[in-house]
Amino acid sequence: MSTDTSAVHVSRRRLGPFPPAAPSNPDAPHVVRASVDVDAAAGQGPLTRVWESFGYDEINWTYTPTGKRLLQKFADFSGASYHVRPHYVFCSGSGFGIPHWGNGNVYHEDADGNPYYDFTIVDQAYDAIVGAGHHVIVELAFTPRDLVPPEAEELKVVPSPTVYTSYEAGTWGYPPKDYDKWGGLIAAHAQHCLERYGEEEVTAWLWELWNEPDINYWRGTLEQFNGLYTVTAQAVRSVLPNAKVGGPTVTSGGLEFLKGFLDYTSSRNEPLDFISYHTKGCFFPTRDYRPASSPPAEQLSPSSTKMLYDLREFNRAIAEYEQYRDLPAIVDEFDAAVPAHFGRYDNRNYEFQNTEYYPVFQVKVMKKILDLNANETVQVERATSWSFYFEGERFFEGTRSFQTAGGIEKPLLNAYRMLSLLGDERIRATSDVAWNIGELENTDGSSMPEEVDVLASRADNGALAVLVWRHTDDQYQTSEQETTASLTVRNLPGRRFRVRHYRIDADHSNAHTAWKAVGSPQDPTDEELAGIKARQGLEEFEPARTVEAESGSLSLEVSLPLPAASLLVLEPAD
Repeated sequence: MSTDTSAVHVSRRRLGPFPPAAPSNPDAPHVVRASVDVDAAAGQGPLTRVWESFGYDEINWTYTPTGKRLLQKFADFSGASYHVRPHYVFCSGSGFGIPHWGNGNVYHEDADGNPYYDFTIVDQAYDAIVGAGHHVIVELAFTPRDLVPPEAEELKVVPSPTVYTSYEAGTWGYPPKDYDKWGGLIAAHAQHCLERYGEEEVTAWLWELWNEPDINYWRGTLEQFNGLYTVTAQAVRSVLPNAKVGGPTVTSGGLEFLKGFLDYTSSRNEPLDFISYHTKGCFFPTRDYRPASSPPAEQLSPSSTKMLYDLREFNRAIAEYEQYRDLPAIVDEFDAAVPAHFGRYDNRNYEFQNTEYYPVFQVKVMKKILDLNANETVQVERATSWSFYFEGERFFEGTRSFQTAGGIEKPLLNAYRMLSLLGDERIRATSDVAWNIGELENTDGSSMPEEVDVLASRADNGALAVLVWRHTDDQYQTSEQETTASLTVRNLPGRRFRVRHYRIDADHSNAHTAWKAVGSPQDPTDEELAGIKARQGLEEFEPARTVEAESGSLSLEVSLPLPAASLLVLEPAD
């Protein structure tokens, strides 16, 4: 078995002309006014809820009290079933999770080399996900310790108090030494899930081989990965004939790996029900090792343009395979920055993960994915935020997570609350100062400039939801002047509407601002903590009011600081 990865990893490159992170431009122009038009009579079909998915490395935190409460919180505010993707289910270990590491400890062998399985940890994790009403993206990875091949001895590590063994350091990334035993593990895992959760539930799951095999998560060749996919898909389907199986979960540098995988599956007619890949908006030069109060060495930001470019290039590559054009694309890591467990103490540029910038960024890119879907053959079905929570953090550590120390929700979670209030039908909405997806055709690698854009929907009860935002990818851009968005809603079916206005900005739906207002304490008093948590949910910008349309038209004005997102829900009041 060869472990020469030079041939397969030549594709580790960025797509397009994008830098690792976007530089700041203090002279970039601001948007002063915007005209937003919504046509309530112009339905555009079902609104694909691409945002209903998240994942994380630390599978062992799924079933902690905090993890279970967070899973339930998503179900409670959305009424939806998210797809949840944890790493490391087959890794061996004690059941103890740390940032960027976890283990399900399923596979074992007796003294004679006979396999046996222990699903104790997996049951706790999947029970928590399913018990909250969600579905699992089953990441079938990585190699259990008893299946690590002899050539893994080549991976040497320097012993230290923070490194256990070479296994935790990465030998789990080698191809299993026995593909038959691997197939037995997959079949046993599928059978156990079938018996525990039932056929209807497990056929709603996505069964996916590995994670990012184009980098060092996979220390084998493309040919070895393809062979393992055959074994894996056959094992899953032997137990669950209707299971949704797919892959290959490559990074944004893995386009050639993806093509090699699709060449293989298409030529052999292998089972393939979805195609998955990842994208990240930036990578900051980490770590800085600077004093906590110091500014970043260079002001850098994510690039939503880069993320959308990646999606378009991958989807166009998939569309070259005629038999795969109707398969959903699952972007099961879709994040503004990498890695998830780095925060503001590693590099000050990660501060945006604490602030109102991030939820508005998230709303923006989810809408742009829908625009991309409207223009491309292959459709993105899910865009997974690699976010959950981290044990042992300081308050507002700045990592990519939905909540921080003390169980305080970060502003990011309110993006998902806003999106959950959208109806199931998209209706036509335009802004005269929006960045257009067509600009990807001639991009020079610049990140997305300041814009005001809009996404609108209709619910079954006739309620209209209009989500409008002001944002720029440059997290260091500020503006003293608010932008006036003149909003016209035309062809309304009734006359009177009850309007509710929700807002995310520095002063609304923002526990981080509330925390800073009391001095950024790392040991807040009970009173301070209660005050901070009082500001963590999605807040209304103004009292609800009733308005009357004239000749089926309604005009409203929304004043937007930078950054900000407003959601106006118009409920018929006739």
